Amino acid sequence: MSGHHHHHGHGHDHGGIPQTQDHRRRLLVVVALTGVIVVAQLVGSILTGSLALLTDTAHAITDFSGLLVALIAATLMLRPADATRTWGFRRIEVIAALAQATLLLAVGVYAAIEGVQRLFAPPEVPSTELLIFGVIGLAANLIGIAVLQGGRDANFNMRAAFLEVVNDALGSVGVIVAAIVIALTGFQQADALAGLFIVALIVPRAIGIIKDTTRVLMEYAPEGLDLGEVRRHIEEVDHVVAVHDLHASTIATGLPVLTAHVVTSDECFRDGHVLRILTDIKSCVAEHFDVSVQHSTFQLESETFNREQGAGIDHSCDPAH
Repeated sequence: MSGHHHHHGHGHDHGGIPQTQDHRRRLLVVVALTGVIVVAQLVGSILTGSLALLTDTAHAITDFSGLLVALIAATLMLRPADATRTWGFRRIEVIAALAQATLLLAVGVYAAIEGVQRLFAPPEVPSTELLIFGVIGLAANLIGIAVLQGGRDANFNMRAAFLEVVNDALGSVGVIVAAIVIALTGFQQADALAGLFIVALIVPRAIGIIKDTTRVLMEYAPEGLDLGEVRRHIEEVDHVVAVHDLHASTIATGLPVLTAHVVTSDECFRDGHVLRILTDIKSCVAEHFDVSVQHSTFQLESETFNREQGAGIDHSCDPAH
């Protein structure tokens, strides 16, 4: 370490696993912005008693906590792997996105029940104040969208963060429309309708993120990777007799892993051909499919070994273990 002081910090962003970029600066700006929105909308919903503003505030609080988690996750993801956490903290972004989405779903359900009740008994909502707070929320959200735009496809975490800010902006539009309708027509139900509109924005997206993140946590095969096709490809490699124990999962965004046991004919072990087979399989898995798997592990077995294993011979005393 000590010899590197003269670099003046050049190239410090390039450390760690190459797929993890540093999105913390963008997130920090948006966390600050969302904090402002939360305070403004909270004050607004207390002053006006508006459900649309209240739902949008709950939404903004979820966003704020979600973005805060995203910021913490983005920091932890940059920490290197060690002997215990062999993938580092890469998966934290998946867990963060799941927590965010679950919170959003709960808010959505509450607001839906409240909104339906208010359609039948709408409280008075002052339209001018509602309009002012709606505009404040929209302005802050549009700045947030501009800031996050560049990093939104990077991973689950950044995608969830970007979608939250976009949704919040739509929520603010709903609040503004409700305020204008109430001002022009006195139709007080507009507020509850805007609240329900915001619910309709929140719920499907929350469910989508819950499904995506659960796929990862349940170790499903990466989306777009057909294991049947992978098996066929490996079996087509010369001298491969069979493939068993084929598994694939996703550690985090952009990090699929695959393992398999590959049985080859006995003579390949004698004439050294197994190395050629291993190279072929590795490059096949990395190149042939929509999802390129760079992290693959293959255990090569001879037919004899495979038969003995199948016969239940106990290899636990084998000195190789």
